[in-house]
Amino acid sequence: MPASFSGRCLVCLLLLLCTSFSGGNPADPAMTTQDSNQTQVNSVTKMQPGHDSSGPDAATQELKPASKQNANVSEYEIVLPGVSEKNISLANPTKVELTCKLDENSNLKNPQVTWKKGSETISHTSKTQNSWTIELTISGSHELGSYTCILKAEKEVSATFHLHVPIIDGREKPIISYEGDIAVMVCTTVYNPKAWAWYMTNGTELVPIDKMLPVDKFRIKSPSVSINRLEVVKLTREDCGVYWCEAAFELGPSKSRFELRVLSIAAPLKPFVAVVAEVAILLISIALYEIYSKRKAKGGEKQFDQIEKLSEDNVTGRQK
Repeated sequence: MPASFSGRCLVCLLLLLCTSFSGGNPADPAMTTQDSNQTQVNSVTKMQPGHDSSGPDAATQELKPASKQNANVSEYEIVLPGVSEKNISLANPTKVELTCKLDENSNLKNPQVTWKKGSETISHTSKTQNSWTIELTISGSHELGSYTCILKAEKEVSATFHLHVPIIDGREKPIISYEGDIAVMVCTTVYNPKAWAWYMTNGTELVPIDKMLPVDKFRIKSPSVSINRLEVVKLTREDCGVYWCEAAFELGPSKSRFELRVLSIAAPLKPFVAVVAEVAILLISIALYEIYSKRKAKGGEKQFDQIEKLSEDNVTGRQK
């Protein structure tokens, strides 16, 4: 090996050793990556609201899960005195907070507060000077119902929260159609149910339309998840009755009622026939009255002529 090459290698080795003991070269890739990552963590930690970036655990606190206070809880409030009832639609399991609050101008001072579900007393979970709250975990239909807070002092006031599955919009008035036509029933909701079903009332039983009744007679269509419609084709008088649409939610089903009335084809003509009959009777009555009047008038003239002739004969006889 040439002496010059050995000398160069020795110089390189000395430079490398000097670099290792000098505290780190800024151009070292490993050191640069580590310093950069640490800088980014510190920057993110300082930007987060509600967190203290000082101390060794600042970055660790950033990764902790959300506390219970940040859980998804739906809050509802009634201010008394005022509207004392509130309807709350719940489609899925959730947590709710119900609060009764006294108006700032209320004269009710230091009331005794009781929460009830039906006749069952419930302890309230939190209170302030003028508000009382219960927190409920609604996991099934048995937790639904009416919750009432009762405030007693020199007088008593109360407020009630009605928790129920979403109401299905249907049609209150009967659907009237004619034989041979098509009847359409539509159910809508602002929520997205898991499934829809249609029933027809047979006495006291509900008969599932999509499983037991003829397919060519009934058509079930769903333009969207929140809309469902039933079409009854080739209507007959046997199709009259009560129909139900049902939306299935996680907390239970919700129904809407329809009443279908099927009229015969001649039914629209009945009022017209009745009017024509009344007009015909009126015209016949007028005609008979005119005939009677004319005959009476002729009879009167004839009688008058006879009386006049008799009078003339009497006058003539006297003259003779």
